[in-house]
Amino acid sequence: MLLTALIAAPALTALLCLVLQRLARPLATAGALLTLLLAGATLLQFDPALGDFQLVVRRPWIPGIGVDWYLGVDGLSLLFLPATAFLFLMALLAAPRDLSPSARHFCAALLLLEAATLGIFCALDTLLFFVFWELTLLPLYFLIGLWGMPGSGLNGRVAATRYFLVMLVGGVPLLFAFLVLGFDAGLQFDLPSLLAANPARETQILVLLLFVVGFGVKVPLVPLHTWLTSLALGGPALITAVVVGLKLGAYGFLRFAIPLAPQAAQELHWLLAGLGTLAVLYGAVAATAQSNLRGVIAYGSVSHVGLALLGLASFSVAGVQAVVLLLLGFAFATGGSFLLLDGLKRRVGSTDLSALSGIRQRMPRLAGFFLLFGLAGMGMPGTIGFPAEFLIVVSALQAHSGAALAALFGMVVAAGAFLGPYRSAFFGPLRAGPVAEADDLTRREFAVAVLLTVPVLLFGLWPQAVFDIVRAAAEVWVARLS
Repeated sequence: MLLTALIAAPALTALLCLVLQRLARPLATAGALLTLLLAGATLLQFDPALGDFQLVVRRPWIPGIGVDWYLGVDGLSLLFLPATAFLFLMALLAAPRDLSPSARHFCAALLLLEAATLGIFCALDTLLFFVFWELTLLPLYFLIGLWGMPGSGLNGRVAATRYFLVMLVGGVPLLFAFLVLGFDAGLQFDLPSLLAANPARETQILVLLLFVVGFGVKVPLVPLHTWLTSLALGGPALITAVVVGLKLGAYGFLRFAIPLAPQAAQELHWLLAGLGTLAVLYGAVAATAQSNLRGVIAYGSVSHVGLALLGLASFSVAGVQAVVLLLLGFAFATGGSFLLLDGLKRRVGSTDLSALSGIRQRMPRLAGFFLLFGLAGMGMPGTIGFPAEFLIVVSALQAHSGAALAALFGMVVAAGAFLGPYRSAFFGPLRAGPVAEADDLTRREFAVAVLLTVPVLLFGLWPQAVFDIVRAAAEVWVARLS
């Protein structure tokens, strides 16, 4: 029942925030902390030597069509639970004191989003997974629409509407893929049964293509990334930190797309590797064209998440381990970058490069942490990005040498796309204006930045801690493709 409690904790806390509005902020923080503790408990009860699903709970939910409340984790999903709980807690702690128009609604929506996100990582019934997947849309619509900010002509309502509609449409091929697999398996929709089934080659190809579209929208893969600009520039940076930091689409490829269509994945390995390489190159080039720091980080994340798909297309244990580490790095480094940008926006009123110069002189702590998180995204040795990206490139060179070399070029471009704007905004001359009057990180913001720095450096120096947990499940994952 631990996983049920993990999902229920933020959901029930959200209801309390709506009822006890004056205590919404401390209640939300306490609920997020409790969720993090429960996520930590899953780590203590998990045996990394086993490749099967653990902490399983199964209860009838819609027995007429064989859909159950079926939860469980393995080495591929386990670490995303504490990472998710940790990032949501950091977002709450970094949130400004003034959460107008309504602090209680903000806290409730954020906690409901956390509950649905945790459900995505725990669900072992594909239709239950789809319910959690769609449940993330409603709180995100209100969080982006009500607490969004204008930028480059885009506001929160535009960003919220575009994101909601694109994701709603993207959910259609996912549902269709799950239904095709479930009916082919004799009305069995649970993941273990579908993994044991052996659909026909034509069915697998259809399902994989549906997954590529459905999960590709969320990754986002090119050309399914059109919602990203409006979210990065018009949505609140706090919420963008969660959306961009938790790569649910990439997890979908890892958990469902490739394992449920193994024969098709092997036949279409060139498609998976090509889409990953295209994302690396396009994201890097698009990042160089951005005039806003939020856009730079957002498109940089598109470039680096392309590496995840390229790593999965290597169909190797090392590649899978590296992909999990890379996705965890997004939660800490990319999420941390957007949290810092939220603080910068509140101080100077803009994250446009034209309005920023000399930040380092007034806000050295903010400048230092932002540089660290950016270097982690670039794969600097000593940070979480280095072992992840290095192993992905090594694995990809063995399976798709041309794609790997192209991705290496994209990584160099992405590094320049970050360092150029950083130098301009943080090391330029200090001019009179909001930057010259701004204060550095508060104690609370500094504590959040330090807490996010710990896993960025810890897993950069000791990646084996992650690899040991992932290895057994990764071996099972690769065995399905042989």
